[in-house]
Amino acid sequence: MQDLHNAKKFGGPAAFIDRSDINTDEIIPARYLTEISKAALGPHLLEDLHLEGRHFDPKDLAGVKVLVTRSNFGCGSSREHAVWALEVNDIKVVVAESFARIFRQNMFNCGILAVELARGDLERLFALGALGGRVMIAVDVEAEKLSASSDRGESLSCSFTLNPFDRQLVAAGGWLAYADAKY
Repeated sequence: MQDLHNAKKFGGPAAFIDRSDINTDEIIPARYLTEISKAALGPHLLEDLHLEGRHFDPKDLAGVKVLVTRSNFGCGSSREHAVWALEVNDIKVVVAESFARIFRQNMFNCGILAVELARGDLERLFALGALGGRVMIAVDVEAEKLSASSDRGESLSCSFTLNPFDRQLVAAGGWLAYADAKY
């Protein structure tokens, strides 16, 4: 298994979705569940997302590696397709106050990092995003630290915790890579 010092990097440009309870049908609409490849899900990520007071355009996710949202991300059904849609769009990290339990584990199983931040830290991160411009986020899995900086020169750092098994899953690149290395 890959050592954490050599683990893949987590982070990059961030997109902020200021809403709680984003469900799996909004992450990937059910009408696409008959697709036979993960790649076919890619263009439909978050296309049915509804945000109060503003239109969300999935094209805004081009080049994004980190999603920042509120609480209970991934609620709804337990299907893996929603996580696969993140995976094929090269989303490496989702930051939220909380995740639906099964969705969160599916993220780790696919090697995607689910970072749960305390409400105060999440509010500071959203405030940074509200300043306008691009926000870059870097996550140090080993140190359990998230750092964010805007192109306006503002920055912040905060801590999170991961259980040892989830840390091993993301270090390996997901459940299949972990199982191949261990068994």
